[in-house]
Amino acid sequence: MSDGEPVRTALYDEHVSLDGNIVDFHGFELPIWYSNITEEHLACRSSAGLFDVSHMGSFRFSGENVRGWLESIATQKCSSISPGRCAYTHFLDHDGYLIDDMIFAVVSETEILGVPNASMIPVMWKWFNSLLPDDDSITLEDLSPETSILALQGPKAKELCESVLGPENHVGRFKWSLIKENPLGISGWIQGTGYTGEAGYEIFIPNDQVALLWRSLISAGATPVGLGARDTLRLEKGFLLSGVDFASRILDDNQLLHRDSWETNVPFGLDVEHDFVGRDRVISHGENDARLWGVKQLERGPLPRGGKDVEDLNGNVIGTLTSGAPAPSLDRTGIGMGYIAGVRPGDEVMIVASPRKKVRAIIARPPFV
Repeated sequence: MSDGEPVRTALYDEHVSLDGNIVDFHGFELPIWYSNITEEHLACRSSAGLFDVSHMGSFRFSGENVRGWLESIATQKCSSISPGRCAYTHFLDHDGYLIDDMIFAVVSETEILGVPNASMIPVMWKWFNSLLPDDDSITLEDLSPETSILALQGPKAKELCESVLGPENHVGRFKWSLIKENPLGISGWIQGTGYTGEAGYEIFIPNDQVALLWRSLISAGATPVGLGARDTLRLEKGFLLSGVDFASRILDDNQLLHRDSWETNVPFGLDVEHDFVGRDRVISHGENDARLWGVKQLERGPLPRGGKDVEDLNGNVIGTLTSGAPAPSLDRTGIGMGYIAGVRPGDEVMIVASPRKKVRAIIARPPFV
């Protein structure tokens, strides 16, 4: 979606009215912050943050055996996810390389809703269509153009959701529901998911209703949060960023982050006890192959950034960082993630910040907070 003019979500005017610092993000004009990244980050951790994530996609999969079909192409054992629940999965290409990750909700025995990443909407649309059964028993719809998505995240998210939409519209963690009758007349669906590691919701509603809900949640006490804090929040919890912590060969053959689900070291969403596209590569690894690990700096120095090498204490390069930032929840201690070989949590390593400066760090398995 980055070709041509940037796309504005239905909340663009709301972002401008709040003095949002607007940037081009994967072809969408979105705020990177309103006040500053640290303030918005900490507000989400301590109270409730509100995010416009309408750049994310929304797909509907329908058919009599829709869970069985999705299970055949997903790393998640979808048949074990009952209606009303959500789950996380990866999708791999035929060689076993990660194309995209996705949260999906099982609406019923015949319907699933999925959320592809922003830049991957056309890629995943093409990929899913290429794998649909020849008998037309499964159908795929793109609901993205008419759907806006708000993420309400933080320890006070439930309180704010209930005050605005009513207590009957609370859903538990990784649960899904249609939005029930409410004082604002908002329609759509709500699920107990998000990208911050906090309790909260993602709310999917028609574009013409989103400004009303946005303003109502802010009036109730939610803090608007931009893309900057969204990134530091997800990094503190060790959540992957598409195109940064992994990249698709389908999207760009020149990208180097050709990884699979085993290498990403994600502790959920992978079940090798069922057959799925790309499984052979996932189960082929040796114990000391490079995997995605967290690093936490043990001393002051240049902050960890993507692309920086990681060395063992003998000066051997054992990996490279993909993400890094100061952690607002940890007094701005430097944290990062990268693909590193032959390490375990607690091992000490050196981050090569520059040709003349290395910073001591410890291997950790996220979350960091």
